Amino acid sequence: MEDADFVNVVGMWWNNRRQIMFNHDYGFRHMFPDTEMVLEKVKVRELGTEVAVVHARWSMTGQITPTGERSGPRRGVISFTAVRQSDGRWLAVSAQNTDIVPGKQTNVAADGRLTPESYETPGQGQ
Repeated sequence: MEDADFVNVVGMWWNNRRQIMFNHDYGFRHMFPDTEMVLEKVKVRELGTEVAVVHARWSMTGQITPTGERSGPRRGVISFTAVRQSDGRWLAVSAQNTDIVPGKQTNVAADGRLTPESYETPGQGQ
């Protein structure tokens, strides 16, 4: 299937298999060549017999910064919508990847930048 969508952690939206493969290939060669990613939790919700939504919380170490140094660890959640093919295999048709920013609820835009923020006072809520 050539028709697919992938939204990465900064909102880049790739709309077909060629774009998805090109950008992941670039990332794995330049940003993540020695990265270790661990799935911490996976949840699958089948929406009938032919469609499923998958959420996975991940952690990652070993990313390379633009200056060639190792960055700190990251965590996130990726979600996939998958459809069952006629041969029984599952094919992802849409995915979204999101970084987890501990203790923050949203991003606030100001002066051309996004800053993770929380509206709760410490110790309140969750």
